[in-house]
Amino acid sequence: HCNFEFDLCGWKQDENDDFDWHLRTSSTAKLGTGPATDHTLQEPSGHYIFIKNSFFQLPGQKSRISSPVLSRKNKNCKVLEGVVIVFYYHMYGAHIGSLIIYQRTTLKHEKILLNLTGNQGNFWQRKALTLSGDEDEDFQVVFEGIAGEGPKDGIALDDFTFSREC
Repeated sequence: HCNFEFDLCGWKQDENDDFDWHLRTSSTAKLGTGPATDHTLQEPSGHYIFIKNSFFQLPGQKSRISSPVLSRKNKNCKVLEGVVIVFYYHMYGAHIGSLIIYQRTTLKHEKILLNLTGNQGNFWQRKALTLSGDEDEDFQVVFEGIAGEGPKDGIALDDFTFSREC
């Protein structure tokens, strides 16, 4: 489980992307950029990770963050119905970009689990995704934010939880 209150909990920024996800609070955000509170504490002082469109990013540039490696060698992680990741996202703005979630094996094969584009509403939304469990390869979950055109619009993520089996 990661609520981003203290750090990135072992999630890593990809080195080959265009910009980074940042830990932040709503109390440090400028008006009109991102959620009013985090999801965990429901307070402006609570933390989440965020990418913001700005004049420094061109539309289409990408920011990626990856989970720690989850091992299929753990017999409990080989459940037939798959492993689940639950998370909360906030994508609000007229010119918001996209959020794409991948499952990536250690051999770098990537499968898209979810692709959200455009304004999703000014509130935190819960999403649960099933990660396929039919292979023996270790894997990671990758969250990719793609910059849109609006300088105030951004994507926020909070409260990542993997099912206990892994």
